[in-house]
Amino acid sequence: MTLAIGAVMTEHIVAGRLEDHKPVGSLVRFPADESELDALSAIPGGEIVEILARQIAELAGQGEGRVEAIGVAVPGVVRHNIVEDSPNLTQLKGMHLGQELSQVLTAKGITAPVHIANDADAIAAGVAATRGQLNRLTRVWTIGNGIGYGRWPYVEGVWEGGHITVTLDPKERYCGCGGVGHLEGIMGYRAMRLRFLDKEPEEVFAAARRGDEKCREFVDLWHRALAAATASFIHLAGPGRFYFTGHNVGFLQLDLLRGHLETMVKLSPLQSFSLESLPPSDDTALIGAGVSALRALTW
Repeated sequence: MTLAIGAVMTEHIVAGRLEDHKPVGSLVRFPADESELDALSAIPGGEIVEILARQIAELAGQGEGRVEAIGVAVPGVVRHNIVEDSPNLTQLKGMHLGQELSQVLTAKGITAPVHIANDADAIAAGVAATRGQLNRLTRVWTIGNGIGYGRWPYVEGVWEGGHITVTLDPKERYCGCGGVGHLEGIMGYRAMRLRFLDKEPEEVFAAARRGDEKCREFVDLWHRALAAATASFIHLAGPGRFYFTGHNVGFLQLDLLRGHLETMVKLSPLQSFSLESLPPSDDTALIGAGVSALRALTW
């Protein structure tokens, strides 16, 4: 039996104990109130490390057996256990998160190795694990406050798909990183709120369904942008199945997305792609964080 602890940091932090790639027991969450959104943005990085350590220590004390690995998934550019940048949790930028968390955990008597992964990559690993396809390429778009692109198996690279350029319009400046023409600047929740100062994103999509022309044009742009980014990855790495999940995956209309993709991908060997929408799940991300940490032991 393999025993790991997975933790995922997005708009909140959730952690769980994993046995043979399956969650066991209850999850621990910060903040406890699930209606509290964007709770982490104002918390200093050092305090976030302490919160993670408390959650992990609580889980490590449950049940028997030695924890073999600890996986933590965070948004941003993550390489070698360092958060090189994180536009949506800016206090994490530059943190040697793996090292800092390991030091705090060691003081609590927990010496299992810590592995830090990108949150979208962790979700891709979780999707692959729950479908028994850890030996196959799995690609996932996560749709939330930001936009993430995850892939499994992990290969060295940045893979910041949410910041891929999908338009040359110089007016498209809504991305949280400050870049022009980025996918996240069109699709991200924060970006949509900046674009429509008089409407929440949910109201924009509802108005589009009622026939509001401005909102309908934006919803079409939203799907065309995602199609353009997906088509780019198809042209680079080949076709296959793409999964879509995240807090705002309910905005997605697969038929509309597929229609735009079919206008962009015309080479016949690349047309065997498929699209699948998945409900957001903390369990999937936790499993992926744990799987990534266990696999990192063999690297």
